[in-house]
Amino acid sequence: MQLKISHVTDYTYAQPVRYALQRLRLTPQNSPLQTVSSWNTEVDGGSVEARYIDHYGNVVELVSASRDTEAISVVASGVVETYDKIGVFGPHKGYMPLWLYQRESPLTKPGKTIRELARGIEKGEPLDQLHSLKTALHKAMSYVPGATQTQTLAEDALASGQGVCQDHAQTFVAAARLMSFPARYVSGYLMMEETVNQAASHAWAEAHVDGLGWVGFDPANDISPDHRYVHIAYGLDYRDAAPISGIRTGFGEEQLAVRITVEQ
Repeated sequence: MQLKISHVTDYTYAQPVRYALQRLRLTPQNSPLQTVSSWNTEVDGGSVEARYIDHYGNVVELVSASRDTEAISVVASGVVETYDKIGVFGPHKGYMPLWLYQRESPLTKPGKTIRELARGIEKGEPLDQLHSLKTALHKAMSYVPGATQTQTLAEDALASGQGVCQDHAQTFVAAARLMSFPARYVSGYLMMEETVNQAASHAWAEAHVDGLGWVGFDPANDISPDHRYVHIAYGLDYRDAAPISGIRTGFGEEQLAVRITVEQ
């Protein structure tokens, strides 16, 4: 399937910005699950100062704001051809050793609730365990936009029973690691049947299974990723794969608007 994607991020400031640096992880790469036909990132109110591959294998661009700008607009867009392999990405590659993905991170540190979730999964074949975890988490945490923030801990989201795809992904990762599976957070896009326009990108998880490699699980929707998904970035948690993050100096409020379209 060929998916056309547009991701627009607009920052506006009440006062001119003295200095701002944004880190973009908005560029998909070719993989066993997708081929990038075309992709481009445009910045208005700033400029791309550097582009590199980070230690997780993600494409990262550093954008500096124009001096005293009052607005920054970032537009990432292109066409990606995707393949349905029932979520199977394949063998682990890259700079980071596989054992790193069994390490806790600040946002995925498990507490009592996540430990109980992991203990409740019946022992069996690895894939069966992971699918059971996906479904159990889907039932335990309702999808409620605005219920959490980007800094919300996976443990707190599960304890509240509410969250968004980021929380589902981080909680799955935390529980899978307790079950002795290397697991990683994935950010990207999902083409939804009922709507083209979206207010945020998507997130899910992958766990490493011997003999298969990385396998995807989307507990927010209780499905395995298919040809409607586009992978962008990976990491131990949201902070490693956030689409845009950065710093700025100066006074005044910042307003953020995000517009995303994903269509066939």
